[in-house]
Amino acid sequence: MTLAGFARRKDFIGGVLVLLLGLGAATQSAHYDIGSLRRMGPGFFPLALGVILAALGVMILLTGRRASEEASAPYRPEWRGWACICASLVAFIVLGRYGGLAPATFATVFIAALGDRQNSLRQALVLALSMCLVCVVVFWWLLQVQLPLFGWG
Repeated sequence: MTLAGFARRKDFIGGVLVLLLGLGAATQSAHYDIGSLRRMGPGFFPLALGVILAALGVMILLTGRRASEEASAPYRPEWRGWACICASLVAFIVLGRYGGLAPATFATVFIAALGDRQNSLRQALVLALSMCLVCVVVFWWLLQVQLPLFGWG
């Protein structure tokens, strides 16, 4: 299979999955009161998210149909990326429980950024620090999520 053929197939499958996920979320939101823009009910967010996901799925499908033919190259899975993403999820679970929001966010972003071969340690560090700052401001300060900023045990 050529690289372009794989990309089209991957985009088609991904687009269908995102479209189905969006339609499922929008359908399930009908079981809740949607409310209005002024007084949103519990079903408003799942409906909005479902519509956005469905639209994104359609855009992915259309992009997959327009993929240009590229030089054929054998497909090699990116094991480093997979390993780093899985390790970052484990790091968030462990550090979120025992370390708090800031260390969990830092470790998650830093480890996941190392999955990209083009990132250096310095770039991963800067990205992790900036995302940690954004996460603290948005989730801990603005939204007041009940996860301690730092915790020891």
